[in-house]
Amino acid sequence: MVDRGASALSLPDDWPAHPDPILALNRMGSFEWDLDSGLMQMDAQAHEVFDVRPEEYDGRPETLSLRVPAIEGIRLDTLVSHALKDGSENYGAYFRIRCRDGSLRWTHTQGYIRRDGTGRPRRIIGIVRDATQELGESAARREQAAQDEARRQQTNVVQITTAALAHARTVQDVIDVLKDSHGLTHLGATSLVMGLVEAGRIRLVAEGPEGSFVPGTMITRIDEQYPMSEVVRTLAPRFIESPEDFAESYPLLWPHITDLKITSAAYLPLIVQARPIGAMGLLYNDRRGFSSEERNVLVALGSSIAQSLQRAMFYEQEKDLAQGLQQAMLPRSIPNVPGADIAVRYRSASLGRDIGGDWYDVIPLPGGRVGAVIGDVQGHDTHAAAVMGQLRIVLRAYAAEGHTPATVMARASVFLHELDTDRFATCLYAEADLSTGVVQLVRAGHIDPVIRQNDGTCRRQPVEGGLPLGLSALFGRIEYPVDTVELDPGQTLVLCTDGLVEQPGVDLDEGMHTLMELIRSGPDDVRDLADRLIDVAEERGGDDDVALLALRRRGPGPQQSGGRLQHHVAPGDPEALTEARHMIRAAVRAWGGGERADEVELVADELITNALIHTEGAAIVTLRVLSGPGRRLRAEVEDSSSALPRRREAGESGVSGRGLLLVDRLADVWGVEARGGGKCVWCEFLVPERD
Repeated sequence: MVDRGASALSLPDDWPAHPDPILALNRMGSFEWDLDSGLMQMDAQAHEVFDVRPEEYDGRPETLSLRVPAIEGIRLDTLVSHALKDGSENYGAYFRIRCRDGSLRWTHTQGYIRRDGTGRPRRIIGIVRDATQELGESAARREQAAQDEARRQQTNVVQITTAALAHARTVQDVIDVLKDSHGLTHLGATSLVMGLVEAGRIRLVAEGPEGSFVPGTMITRIDEQYPMSEVVRTLAPRFIESPEDFAESYPLLWPHITDLKITSAAYLPLIVQARPIGAMGLLYNDRRGFSSEERNVLVALGSSIAQSLQRAMFYEQEKDLAQGLQQAMLPRSIPNVPGADIAVRYRSASLGRDIGGDWYDVIPLPGGRVGAVIGDVQGHDTHAAAVMGQLRIVLRAYAAEGHTPATVMARASVFLHELDTDRFATCLYAEADLSTGVVQLVRAGHIDPVIRQNDGTCRRQPVEGGLPLGLSALFGRIEYPVDTVELDPGQTLVLCTDGLVEQPGVDLDEGMHTLMELIRSGPDDVRDLADRLIDVAEERGGDDDVALLALRRRGPGPQQSGGRLQHHVAPGDPEALTEARHMIRAAVRAWGGGERADEVELVADELITNALIHTEGAAIVTLRVLSGPGRRLRAEVEDSSSALPRRREAGESGVSGRGLLLVDRLADVWGVEARGGGKCVWCEFLVPERD
């Protein structure tokens, strides 16, 4: 308020050394404010009213901000400015100051403006006094209400911050909560620092504003003279009341942060179960001292932050352990497969123990073949990862034993059903003959693969498929149909789990269309293509893991395969045997191996005949051209018997026993491979290069 009719105030000539006795008698302090120089002198009683020591006051009014709260200072500045501009002779106002002990006290000031002959204000003479008693009970009630409101706001800060911390899963989440509008701003602090105790040292995990990092404080010892080290040692908060207190208590740190204009600070130990896990510091540049209520609020907030930090640290530890388990179950490396470029990628989407059972695998097989596996065990936990690891190993073993793709899938389903688990798994197994490009596909409840053509177009490759692994054995339906597709040189086969396809609110067909568009517009190199697809999965986020395998058959070269033929010869079918002979002779001549056509036909006929006679089952003969060192024709004869062929000595008049001797003499190399429940006898013949 402004008192227009107040009488002018005169000060003694020897003021302020000898203040006006009448003012002193009424416990009033006086001041003179030189508006030209900006300096304001105060007598001893005025120092007492403001609760400042003479050595703390340098004659500048802004120095009193250590006692005048910011909101009160703004109100006083506005009042004085209006009085100076509108020609007033005096002004008066009630305001609050914060005493040295942190309590708030009502004060009254009256100022008299002295102007020169032109009306320009030159100085202000005024008084200040303690107005607590004058305001009486109504002021006390207002003060109590103000304090109650302040406590309510402080309590709200704790509640709001604690509620936000409840959603923090990582240490960085906790730091972000404290620095956003619900944390640091509501606490009134300028900046925040935080450190975590690790192996007897404190590692800085959050620092103040940009450019405030103090060299040498990223990792500090607990016995060093730093505030965070002190609160960790003592398990007690440290409230720094003033810059002088800061400089005196921590001479190693203070010279590095003087530019931040810090006026006070609160350092809190972060304690969980009587053990310090770290420390936090709140730095202020607009206040000095802390009331008892403010201290209690900060201590309570520190306890809440400590609990959130411990929870976040547990989450991160569990995530590391779970991901370590999951990574241990996946192949450590992907083999180099001649004739193909292969890229695999994996993205883990979840935190803590909630990990998935997605997996991939690449299995080198004899005869220039390779097995590619993609799968997903039901569930998102460590049990799913453990089941995935076991399933991957047995599926790999079945494939390496030489079983057909359908048998590999059927046996894997039986294994999962007999395993002590209630989980099932989807899977897709592709066995590719890189010499011919023939790919056999078996699907167990998994999404279809995608093939990218040489011109960049994509198509979804439908595979008939069967029930997921485990379920097919449970329901007695372990027959898995096999689909065959030819992969031309330069074409890419893409296998993935549903985490790359499924999106919230999007059906599977639309998700597959989006995936094919990404593959179509992606780079030709399979590694770059895999990187792009997994980057898209990262951008989408989501709660499901993603496994990805891309296999690109290499382009034609000087020793690329020239073809592949296969024929089924049933027992007791002489026409099928004759047809197989004609097929072999015609194919060898068509592929430029006419000089060895007789030899290939004779050896293949011998192997087919042996299979029909000694196994009492059908024989499957396959003829193909192989790339590699020298162009070769390879003939394979598969049967259902696991008994290995034996070389026998034929008598002078014997009609049998010469078969393997004939094979050994005519073929350049030959051998036997296990194929599931049967075997494959193969032989190879070098042939001249084609023009």
